[in-house]
Amino acid sequence: MEESAVKRSVLVAASLASFLVPYTTSSITVALPAIGDQFHLDPASLGWITTAYIFACAVFIIPVGRLADIHGRKRYFIAGTLIFTIGSALCALAPSADWLIAFRVFQGIGGACLFATSVAIITDIFPPGERGHAIGLVTATIYGGLSIGPFIGGTLTQYFGWRSIFLVIVPLGAVAIALTCRRVHGEWRNESGRFDIAGAGIYMGMVFCLMHGLTILPSPEGVVFRCAGIMLTPAFTLWERRARSPLLTPGLFRENMTFTLSNIAAMINYGATFAVGFLLSLYFQYVRAFDPLVTGLILVSQPVVQMLLSPAAGKLSDTVEPRIVASTGMAVTAVGLIPLVFISSETPLPVILASLLLLGIGYALFSSPNTNAIMSSVDRKYLGIASGMVATMRTIGMVASVAVAMISFSVFIGTSVMSQALTVPFLDSIRVAFMVFTLLCLVGILASYSRGSVRRTGQETG
Repeated sequence: MEESAVKRSVLVAASLASFLVPYTTSSITVALPAIGDQFHLDPASLGWITTAYIFACAVFIIPVGRLADIHGRKRYFIAGTLIFTIGSALCALAPSADWLIAFRVFQGIGGACLFATSVAIITDIFPPGERGHAIGLVTATIYGGLSIGPFIGGTLTQYFGWRSIFLVIVPLGAVAIALTCRRVHGEWRNESGRFDIAGAGIYMGMVFCLMHGLTILPSPEGVVFRCAGIMLTPAFTLWERRARSPLLTPGLFRENMTFTLSNIAAMINYGATFAVGFLLSLYFQYVRAFDPLVTGLILVSQPVVQMLLSPAAGKLSDTVEPRIVASTGMAVTAVGLIPLVFISSETPLPVILASLLLLGIGYALFSSPNTNAIMSSVDRKYLGIASGMVATMRTIGMVASVAVAMISFSVFIGTSVMSQALTVPFLDSIRVAFMVFTLLCLVGILASYSRGSVRRTGQETG
């Protein structure tokens, strides 16, 4: 087969996978009230349907990325697509909320494989002169999944039920697998070496304890898990310093403050913004009595702005110091969150739309320049680690964001099933969550601006 045909097949397969992962995250948000009505769930339990998927991604991304580097990215890309597709089918057939959450974890493991390999295989197969365009197309599909996910999810939920959101993934996943298996021969491998099993175990335990503890606060068990995760952090660092083939390189964080602070800023940004769609979806459908289709149309405004402005923001960060552009984006995000702190059952829809547009502008100004700062601050041999850390910080931030909402629901609503009678405590809970998100953005501005100027490392351009 011609080399160009192989490249096209890889590009289509990677683009499909890159679309499906964010589509799953954004589309399910609109369907949560319908799921809650069928399974009689309280708002905090609904949060687990979103969190379980992201949770699994965060725990597995780095270990899977390292395994793919050693044993072959094509192998893990195909396995990830298969797991993701099967998991989606199982979610569509889930007989109860507990089974749905379990299947979301399984689906998230597949998503971690795709997060860790999609861009990497594009980098492998496309030469420097073609690589930038190919990565740009894959990136566009990521934002496309985020952008049209709420609209597709709302439409499918409205006319075919929430299970159809998962069912449409199955044929697309099958196409991605077929393209990769039938048209791509050989394997992509970055380096030889042994997989650090002990380091991976400590790392996964650390991430699990930190995130699980956060999601079940303020319970005593939450404090115990958080403390366990904190104690595992120095243990992981010490192990990695001595490992012959470490999972991560601790010195990269210790000696490169631009890299460290940029990753922290990314985690804070996602922590302050991800649950906005989750909260507003519940607000529009429970408080304002909008149907899923209308809710999806409203929520799609934010990611569309992100998709349109992100390329320009990334290009701007090539000429203007990335920390300036990214810090400005974080500040715009904080301004966009402020009106939501005062949201009520009578808040005019244009005010909410204006907040969503500001959040989209702020995210666009932050995300691309911040990623540019991260990738430009490391040597080329660390690009895989840097890419994996960006994805990990993103998923940890997502979990933290939903955890803030779940804790607020637990305090104000408890385990009561959502109904019109709970409108007042529900509004109190989301106002507190938006207040926390605003404060996080203010901290994020400091972390983003304090990183210093990016030291270009002389990487190959492509």
